[in-house]
Amino acid sequence: MNNNASIIILVFLAITFITSAHDKVFHWSDNVNWLKGHFAKSILKNTVPLSLAIVLLTELIAGLLSIIGIIQLYLNGDRTFGFYGAVFSCTSLLFLLLGQRLAKDYDGARTIAIYFIPAVMAVYWLS
Repeated sequence: MNNNASIIILVFLAITFITSAHDKVFHWSDNVNWLKGHFAKSILKNTVPLSLAIVLLTELIAGLLSIIGIIQLYLNGDRTFGFYGAVFSCTSLLFLLLGQRLAKDYDGARTIAIYFIPAVMAVYWLS
C-alpha cells in the first residue's frame, strides 16, 4: 500500500471537511436561511437546522479523524484513524447527496459525487 497516496487523499478530505465545518459554524444563520429556501419544497423543509447540525457533526468528525489519520499513518503506518476519517467522509457526503436529491438540485448532487470518488478510494486503500 502506498502511504503517500493515502496521506494525500486524507489531506484532501481534511481540508474539504474542516473548511466546510468552519463555514457552517461561523456563518450558521446565513447557512440556515439559505438552506430553508433551498429545501422549501422538500420533506426537509421543517428540519433544516437539525439536518445542518448533523452534517456539521459528521464533517467535523471526518475532518478531525482524517487529520489524526495523517499523523498516525506518517508516524507508524497505522491506518485506523484514516480509515474512519474516510468512512465519516463518505457518510457526510451521502447525507449531502440525499439532501441535494431531495431538493432536486441535480447539479449539486453531481458535484458531491465528484468528492465521493476520492473518499471511497480512501476507504478502500485504508481498509
